[in-house]
Amino acid sequence: MTGYALFRNSCCLFIVCFFTQLAVAATIKHGEIDYDMTVRIDPITRSIEGKSIVTVKKPRELTLTLGSPFEVTQVTIDGHALGAGREQNNQPYTWQIPFTFRQQHQFEIHWRGQLAQLDASLDHQQTLGRPIAVSSEVGTFLPDASGWYPRIAGELARYKVRLELPAGQRGLVAGRLVEESESEQGYRAVFEFPFPSEGIDLMAGPYAIETQMHQNINHRPIQLRTYFHPQIKNLSHDYLQAVKRYLEMYEAWIGEYPYTEFSVVSSPTPTGFGMPTLTYLGIDVLQLPFIRDTSLGHEVLHNWWGNGVYPDYASGNWSEGLTTFMADYAYKEQESSEAAREMRLGWLRDFAALQPGQDAPLTAFTSRTHSASKIVGYNKAAMLFFMLRDHLGEAVFRLSIQGLWGVQRFKMTSWQQLQKMFEMVSGKNLQPFFTQWLERSGAPSIHMSQVKSIPVDAGHELTITLNQSVPAYDLRVPVAIQSEGKTDMHWFDLHQQQQTFALTLPEKPLSVSLDPDLRLFRQLAPNEAPPILREVMVNSATETVLLSDHAETRKTAETLASKLQQRAPRIISANQSLSSAPTLIIGLQPEIDAWLAARNLSPRPDEIQAKGSAQAWTLARSDGASLALVSAQDAASLEALIRPLPHYGRQSYIAFDGRQAIEKGVWPMRVQKVMVE
Repeated sequence: MTGYALFRNSCCLFIVCFFTQLAVAATIKHGEIDYDMTVRIDPITRSIEGKSIVTVKKPRELTLTLGSPFEVTQVTIDGHALGAGREQNNQPYTWQIPFTFRQQHQFEIHWRGQLAQLDASLDHQQTLGRPIAVSSEVGTFLPDASGWYPRIAGELARYKVRLELPAGQRGLVAGRLVEESESEQGYRAVFEFPFPSEGIDLMAGPYAIETQMHQNINHRPIQLRTYFHPQIKNLSHDYLQAVKRYLEMYEAWIGEYPYTEFSVVSSPTPTGFGMPTLTYLGIDVLQLPFIRDTSLGHEVLHNWWGNGVYPDYASGNWSEGLTTFMADYAYKEQESSEAAREMRLGWLRDFAALQPGQDAPLTAFTSRTHSASKIVGYNKAAMLFFMLRDHLGEAVFRLSIQGLWGVQRFKMTSWQQLQKMFEMVSGKNLQPFFTQWLERSGAPSIHMSQVKSIPVDAGHELTITLNQSVPAYDLRVPVAIQSEGKTDMHWFDLHQQQQTFALTLPEKPLSVSLDPDLRLFRQLAPNEAPPILREVMVNSATETVLLSDHAETRKTAETLASKLQQRAPRIISANQSLSSAPTLIIGLQPEIDAWLAARNLSPRPDEIQAKGSAQAWTLARSDGASLALVSAQDAASLEALIRPLPHYGRQSYIAFDGRQAIEKGVWPMRVQKVMVE
């Protein structure tokens, strides 16, 4: 269905359009828009019908959109009914009437449609790639991006949604639960979101609901809920307790939680989404024991960053990086300094796996679409905030974060506005810092070209020459100097391609190490970065060797290769000479062992030797190219890797028993270290 109505008078111009696809707005305005919606869904027939009353308080040129699976049955504007007959050849629906200028206009739109069948076999990446409104008895998910309701493109809006479902089904949208009832006739609930919102997502299913009340930092009540499928309802109590812990932590760090509720909602597909007042996680995901200590906190924090302060996508999405830094990384810091360093190493290893052209400036990142975009938009951005905290200090950084929350709540916010807040609180000019890390792709390469020490009257004079790639960054480079019995950290301001720094030390220096704690976002040197599985996953030049001649086993191996690389693999012959590109080798255990022996390559490592039903590991070839091997005891064991193995790209080696990872690790990193002459 496509159509438009054009309204014109001497004071204003209105354009109201119904498109067959979702319209993408260049900028989101802070318009005075209210949605009042009634939605009736039958998951068995997968039918949906609704009535939307859209109130526009400041008339101007607007675009109203609805997805192609849905049709408009009736429209009125300011009480004037418009015809809704379809013209020939699927031409647009068209409504035209003149009206007098008002400060406020109201559209009433009746619409209906057929929802797609929910496919529980999709993984999270596939769900992200196809935002479709889906339904079945086990679950309904209507993402805003599917265009499931009439909405004004490019506008923030407040809303009230009345939801009607058959008996046995329960559902929600983000917002405050105003009223709720259940009877033989079905489930009814009313939700309202009184703040400017980017859109509406709807979830429903055969949920068991558990509720607890919690008081926020200012003693206001927050209703906590789980909407869980019956098979996992026993997890509700632990999840509610974990939510309380995160709310208390982030209110202390940032400021008052902005909403009156928070819900954890289960999905029949392996999804992981965060919306205002809720998170939507797959049933299988929720059952993982570590989720309450990792992903759950990340999604709770998004109620501040992303769903409380909105990123201005035109200048780049900063919210994923800040959330990763204050959630995933913060939990590692709470665990230990070693765990935090290991996460920073993971970020740098991931970035080292990218090839030229695969990354982009942070200003170009809007959302995660593949592994390379996550490495930049989540990891590099998180490292930016880590370096900014190092530069400003913990106290100033936290005050800046609290100021950002206090000033920008429920507003579109750009990287430049973040910068201004940090500058205002710190009193420093941060333009060079933000410009180089936001607007440039890649990362600096740094190495020590010369280290010398000579005795002087006061002790020993140490000179260190640092080199960096061009064009040069403005960097604070940490260098560890080891002497007899102690190690001291020094910071050098490196602004040029080559600079020499001199220090006078009371004791003789024995060695100098460049950034051993990995506090600087940089390109790891080839001998620093241990090979990891992700290198064959993200490199578009990766070649794949399938060793098995058995048709079904070979087909399974090809499917695994395509899942690992998120594209059709470039397959070469097992007898072909290896090029300089990364290579993925997949086969059964005897085939892998024979292939390695024929090329005089190292056998499977002791760390995973004879462990589990399948193993994967990396080798560094003498020419520097990476090699990843996947070995399984039989075709069924190989098939069991298709879903879990793509999630372990940061590992150098891993062993599986069926789908369960039983052993994993990373080959040791070699710090850039020079013994003092």
